[in-house]
Amino acid sequence: MDLTTKTAAELSKLAGELAQAYDGLRGRNLSIDMTRGKPSPEQLDLSNGLLSMVTEDDCHGEDGTDYRNYGILDGIPEAKRLFAEYMEVTPGEIIVGENGSLPMMYDTLAAGVLFGMPGGDAPWKDQAPIKFLCPVPGYDRHFTICERLGIEMITVDLGDDGPDMDAVEAAVLGDPSIKGIWCVPKYSNPTGVTYSDAVVDRLAAMPVAAADFRVIWDNAYAAHHLGGGPATVKNLLQACKDAGNPDRVLMFGSTSKMTMAGSGIAMMAGSATNIKDALGKQFAATIGPDKINQLRHVRFFGDMDGIRAHMDKQAAIIGPKFAAVDAILERRLAGKGIATWTKPEGGYFVSVDVLDGCAAEVIRLSFEAGVKLVPPGSTFPYGNDPNDRNIRLAPTMPSVGDIQSAMEIFCTCVELAAVNTLKQAK
Repeated sequence: MDLTTKTAAELSKLAGELAQAYDGLRGRNLSIDMTRGKPSPEQLDLSNGLLSMVTEDDCHGEDGTDYRNYGILDGIPEAKRLFAEYMEVTPGEIIVGENGSLPMMYDTLAAGVLFGMPGGDAPWKDQAPIKFLCPVPGYDRHFTICERLGIEMITVDLGDDGPDMDAVEAAVLGDPSIKGIWCVPKYSNPTGVTYSDAVVDRLAAMPVAAADFRVIWDNAYAAHHLGGGPATVKNLLQACKDAGNPDRVLMFGSTSKMTMAGSGIAMMAGSATNIKDALGKQFAATIGPDKINQLRHVRFFGDMDGIRAHMDKQAAIIGPKFAAVDAILERRLAGKGIATWTKPEGGYFVSVDVLDGCAAEVIRLSFEAGVKLVPPGSTFPYGNDPNDRNIRLAPTMPSVGDIQSAMEIFCTCVELAAVNTLKQAK
């Protein structure tokens, strides 16, 4: 039943029916939040063992170092070994830090603005204007970092295998003011795509005008599958080495959506040159990370098999929630010509494209019916979705029952907004 082919009279009749259905849904007084990718309480409970991993009599490292004290700027050796394996680098190519990767990325770019990057001749602030490429739809907090630091953002389309590399290569070849690109290479936020080997190789080898250009590789969902096992993405650091550009990439990860979101640990990996540079910049800001938290994570996971087993448990909790989202989208919207959506195999989001000009209205209608979604344009720089069509759904926090209720409301809102738009166009 393709709604786009209906007559004006048919659309008017359907609009009335949908408005009546919407009023009934709005009367339920629901309050369901699907704005951000928060772990549910059941997911957090999986990591309660962290709280007893370190005791007052057992808070020392394998070499006897007292981890209650200052020092060890790059992270404890035990954590560096485990998370170097997780990030597919060597222990000498990683810094294990505090509780989240977002502050690490902010600090890294802020330091680039103030002090520059290896390979460059001056701080970025002295080369203004500076620009970053932003695959879209993308992660709103990446865009917030750029906006806060005065970095101009240039959009490139994100396809099924990664960013549009023809557009990326053309942009970086002739413009030395482009200092980097944001990338979420596995289960991208919000579409869930995983970058292909070909995209990784092109990012590593492409000629760039700026010698201090950086790929910010936010591998936030490296182990976050939904039940089918984790996807694989080619190691960009190794690809950069092979292409003769070892300093091009800065890789980030964290356990924030693996253990306790406010009490995880974060990591940054890169070439020896980049790691030395980052530690030199950090030296002025800290006398060392929370080593007790690093120790408890190492003891909790044990090894990579422990990480994989833990993430299988996570998938058992959130997989059915994503399945519920997809089932209702299929039942309510498939074949109507008014929406398309992603079917991720991992990560934390589902990306929905509605008819052009309808996303803001769908989000408004959903909110008034008790379903809170991210503001319109959140998946684009400056909050500006030029087509007003992309909506990010975050299914992890609510229960399956709440998700089913929320999706019935959401689909009704999509239909109502679409029918009213089509009716006006007739």
